[in-house]
Amino acid sequence: MFDNLSEKLDKALHRLKGHGSITEVNVAETLKEVRRALLDADVNFKIAKDFTTTVKEKALGQNVLTTLQPGQLMVKLVKDELAALMGGNVSELNLTGQPSVILMSGLQGSGKTTFSGKLAHYLKTKKGKQPLLVACDIYRPAAIDQLHVVGDQVGVPVYSEPDQKNPVLIAQNAITHAKANGYNVVIVDTAGRLAVDQAMMKEIVAVHSAIKPDETLFVVDAMTGQDAVNTAKAFNDLLNFDGVVLTKLDGDTRGGAALSIKRIVNKPIKFIGTGEKMEALDVFYPERMADRILGMGDVVSLVERAQEQFDEVEARKLQKKIAKNQFGFDDFLTQIQQVKKMGSMKDLMGMIPGAGKALKDVDLDDDAFKYVEAMIHSMTPSERSNPGVINGSRKKRIANGSGRSVQEVNQLMKQFEQMSKMMKMMQGGGGRKMMQMMGNMR
Repeated sequence: MFDNLSEKLDKALHRLKGHGSITEVNVAETLKEVRRALLDADVNFKIAKDFTTTVKEKALGQNVLTTLQPGQLMVKLVKDELAALMGGNVSELNLTGQPSVILMSGLQGSGKTTFSGKLAHYLKTKKGKQPLLVACDIYRPAAIDQLHVVGDQVGVPVYSEPDQKNPVLIAQNAITHAKANGYNVVIVDTAGRLAVDQAMMKEIVAVHSAIKPDETLFVVDAMTGQDAVNTAKAFNDLLNFDGVVLTKLDGDTRGGAALSIKRIVNKPIKFIGTGEKMEALDVFYPERMADRILGMGDVVSLVERAQEQFDEVEARKLQKKIAKNQFGFDDFLTQIQQVKKMGSMKDLMGMIPGAGKALKDVDLDDDAFKYVEAMIHSMTPSERSNPGVINGSRKKRIANGSGRSVQEVNQLMKQFEQMSKMMKMMQGGGGRKMMQMMGNMR
């Protein structure tokens, strides 16, 4: 996400590298390129101008500390201002209702239905809630069926009345049903249109007035840039929604919506969608996103995702296997599955400082592991548990069974051996030695 913006900001801020001091001239040159990068990202012109004016005033208003180079100071100022532009602080959902009611709004194609399923999954697995999805899109063909499919995927029930043509009644009946059956969060998926129209706005306002939701979220496709911001303003003028959801941030988005929408409607971005999987939903942290835009990564989010997949019991079992030199391909396969659950490879790489820039021209396919998995599945149970028995003839059979070459099987065996040695080293004194070595490299 934001690859083009990140690259242009990096070039702009690189202009100050080597300068011994900050002057009005070199700051003006740098911020001219920063403003151009923001405009290319489809950020509103006035917002881009105000942004660079604020950074310039702050840059010229302080002396460069002896521990900071002018370029480093400018990066910090731009990062802080980017975070402020996107909202500054994280904004949580209001879930105090009994049940809490969340109303979805937005145009058709923005991803409301998919996001509703993702939010239900998030609330169920991470917040311990019992959500109920409600199908109030009575116009789009198969919209109700789609929500039922999504609900099945995440294991959340869906309330629908296929023969009812009044979305207000459907929503009210759903809330009554939730109260009677112990659901503590009701997520109402409403109809969208291809463009803002009077009938659509009248209907969503009627639903909003009838059910008085605890949270009204505006769902918008991040790839639509300034159009997203304009649509958000139209919805906010009537609904006074509580927060914004940016979907499809894993696509070829320029970033204008994320950078402009808070300033235009004065409502926080609460969630971002980063993929098609139901797990591909992140709480929006402005400071972390600013770090990622500037190529600093997002190690905190990466660690949080890893912890979500961490199973303490399984980790202890794995530790014992490594200690006894019993780590096999079945264990390796389990580790791969856990990494895949953390998100797309491109998204994960973007969280590692410097990795996004270093790998910007590398095609990070989400199916990168499928060939490895095919080779492992082509092994016998005894080969997976005891890789040492795999000889030349077995490698040929594994290659044929997985549709890969013997060279690829050899490469997998080599990578597995290196990983096993590394994990063994981290178990005992070797781990301390490695930490000492890393400390000496700083």
